[in-house]
Amino acid sequence: MMDAKLFSSACERNREPILGVLREHFQDRSRVLEIGSGSGQHAVHFAAALPHLTWQTSDRAENLAGIRLWLKEAGLANTPKPFAFDVNDEAWPQGGYDAIFSANTLHIMAWPEVEALFSNMRALLDDNGKLAVYGPFNYGGRFTSASNAAFDASLKARDARMGIRDFEAVNHLADGAGLTLAADAAMPANNRCLLWQRVGSG
Repeated sequence: MMDAKLFSSACERNREPILGVLREHFQDRSRVLEIGSGSGQHAVHFAAALPHLTWQTSDRAENLAGIRLWLKEAGLANTPKPFAFDVNDEAWPQGGYDAIFSANTLHIMAWPEVEALFSNMRALLDDNGKLAVYGPFNYGGRFTSASNAAFDASLKARDARMGIRDFEAVNHLADGAGLTLAADAAMPANNRCLLWQRVGSG
């Protein structure tokens, strides 16, 4: 069976609003690790629009073939080969990234996996590194829309460990990782793009 080049209509819809945030906050970055690259569509779009960045894709091993097809077709010089990465792995990628990006991942992870992701941020991110996370979030323990409530129910029907995360809980994890919230941008379809920055060493 030939490897399939996956396509996400959601990526097509949200890529420009996300790019607007990245243009502002990643203009002084050089090496980005994308966690959970999915189809690979975001990677080729952002890497083409932001050629000063080296955009490193990563995902679970079973998703890499589709990402490779997107990267091969785009033929960009600033997109190295993707590598396999799962937050449950014992061995994590080497650090040296001054930015990390992840879209639509926290709500499909179990909460202990979200905790693991943030607890390892110190090792992944350089001093003054930035973390951008896109997706739906609750605020004050409440859904921000009826559509998000329905989406949360559908996630839990698939796996009880999934679900839209509370912004305050995630921000608490970020604070524990030495990250300070720098932006909380409203996105289409009741999503957010959150931007944290690591200040100094430690």
